[in-house]
Order: sequence, then C-alpha cells, then structure tokens
Amino acid sequence: MINSFLMIGQSNMAGRGYLTDVKQIYDEKIKMLVNGRWQTMTEPINFDRPTSGIGLAASFAGAWRLKNDQEEIGLIPCADGGTSLDDWADGGVLFENAVLQTKLALRTSKLNGILWHQGENDSFAGLSDLYYDKLNIIIDAFRRELKAPDIPFITGGLGDYLSGGRYGKYFTEYNQVNHALQKLAETKPNCYFVTANELTANVDGLHFDAISLRRFGVRYFNSFFDKKNILVPPADENMLIEIIQDRVLTKKDQAALLEIDFAIGKMSLADLEEKLALLNRQSI
Repeated sequence: MINSFLMIGQSNMAGRGYLTDVKQIYDEKIKMLVNGRWQTMTEPINFDRPTSGIGLAASFAGAWRLKNDQEEIGLIPCADGGTSLDDWADGGVLFENAVLQTKLALRTSKLNGILWHQGENDSFAGLSDLYYDKLNIIIDAFRRELKAPDIPFITGGLGDYLSGGRYGKYFTEYNQVNHALQKLAETKPNCYFVTANELTANVDGLHFDAISLRRFGVRYFNSFFDKKNILVPPADENMLIEIIQDRVLTKKDQAALLEIDFAIGKMSLADLEEKLALLNRQSI
C-alpha cells in the first residue's frame, strides 16, 4: 500500500526552484499522482504553471524513504500559484479538486499527512489578521471531507527575504502570517510549524530557490516524523540532502532515466540501445 501525502497551498508548495540548480531525485518507490494514477516521480511534480520547478516534496519523500526503505510514498500535487486563503475555502474549486484527487489516490493508498505552504497572498491589507481563523476552518474541512480527523497537517513559514524583494511592498505582513501559523501549531492538535529561517530566494525575491526547497522538504519530514515543530534549522539537513540526491540508483531506475532521455530527444536510439545493453551486462 502506498503511503500518500497531499500537497496544497500556493507557488512555494508547487515549487519554483530552478531545475538545473540541484541534482535530480529519482526513485521508483517515490510516486506522484497523475490523472488519478500513480507514476514514478519526476520534477516538476506540481505543474500548475509553465514556471513550475523544484519544490519541497521531492526531498520530503526522499527523507521519508530513508526511514522506510521497503515502502512506497505517493505525492498528491494540488498546489496552485498565487492563491489566497479565500481561494482555498471549503466548497471552492481548489478545495474540491484537492479532495477529489485525494479520494482517487485513496483507492490505492493510505493518506499519511497534508503538506501546506501558503500565505504570501494574505500578507497585506490587513488580511493577516484573519489568517488564523480562516486556515483553522480549512484544516477542519479537509479533515472532515477526507474522514481523517487526526491527520498531521504540516505548515511552513514564509521567507524573511519577502519584504526586500521585487514584490516586497505586497508582503508587509508576512511576519504576522508566520505568527498565525505558529499559533495554529501551538493550539490545534496534530498541526506543526516548520521554520523558513536561513532559506533564500530566487532572483525574483518571491520564491524559495531550489537548494532551499530541498532543505525545506527535509524540515517538513522531520516535523512529520517527530510530530513536533521545527523552529531551528537541523544541523544535518545538508548532509541528508546529499544522501538523498546521491542515492545509488537501481538498474530499473537507471533504465527508466535512459528511456526518458531518449523520449525527450536527449539521445539517439542507437545510444539508448547501447547504454541499455551495457546496463544489462552489469552485475545486479
């Protein structure tokens, strides 16, 4: 049975890290939901925009696999860039789509947790004052609709870089959103907060860069695994990222990556057949 996790929120959950900035994570036991069916994960996982890229979910899944080396994990990507809490309200399109996708996933998986990152679009014009109450209602609604009253709900903080970036004038209340997220983690059962301290941004000053999202994913996993808030960056997170990204690929993984390169025009048929033949001659 696949162990699944729902990914919801806005662009920093979908992922905007540059694909060329980090090593690829590929593991046949890490799945993502596509058209209601499981496929082996490749990034971008959450293709909500043409700018989709590296997100936090791949390193979260990689860290999960380090603790569960014989099991499969499945990611349910439903985040949508530029969305507010009102866009995620119970009964809205995004809410109902996430519920629908999760119910499709539950035909062949068990829901283990919900990963949330959102808040930039509620960081101005007094919207942060309503953040705690609105997200509290949304969490309850997801738990009710998915019949999972105790499901862990992991949230992540907004980056300290927001106020100084290109769009800084739109995020004057990001600290208040972070306080609301921490308050939820302190007052609501099975809700946890993960700090964004020391994480950095792309040149747009809006989205976490790829290496930061790798680090964020490890923090999210630590929060899920230990069932606690992560308020200080873990000392070993960079080491864990290296272990995840440098995992020795199985022959099946290697063959699949060769087939992908061939399918997208990165190698010729002759090169593919030569490399597959060489791979097959290697000892298991």
